[in-house]
Amino acid sequence: EVQLVESGGGLVQAGGSLRLSCAVSGRRIGDITVGWFRQAPGKEREGVGCISTVGGQTYYPDSVKGRFVVSRDNALNKVYLQMSSLKPEDTGVYFCAADYRTTVCNLLNVWGQGTQVTVLL
Repeated sequence: EVQLVESGGGLVQAGGSLRLSCAVSGRRIGDITVGWFRQAPGKEREGVGCISTVGGQTYYPDSVKGRFVVSRDNALNKVYLQMSSLKPEDTGVYFCAADYRTTVCNLLNVWGQGTQVTVLL
């Protein structure tokens, strides 16, 4: 059974950087698709990055493209979300999600508990 634990959230000034970690247990990360999502108060959850089992291909929405990077460390079995040039609108609870049964980032079924990111003006 896949289990996920996020860490690395916190307070950061606008324009700053933060790296989130998703520790994965139960499966090798090279065998699963892992996505990062966020949810701000009163807003729908949105994907902010994903890394697929298909050649480690990554996907980003336009809202974060060029600022967020998803990577993985196979030795540590962790997936990272490196966030730079942060804006106040990046504030929210960030979740990682994963699934070994699909490569579609919007169909991931296992979720972590989330970590809060707050970007200050």
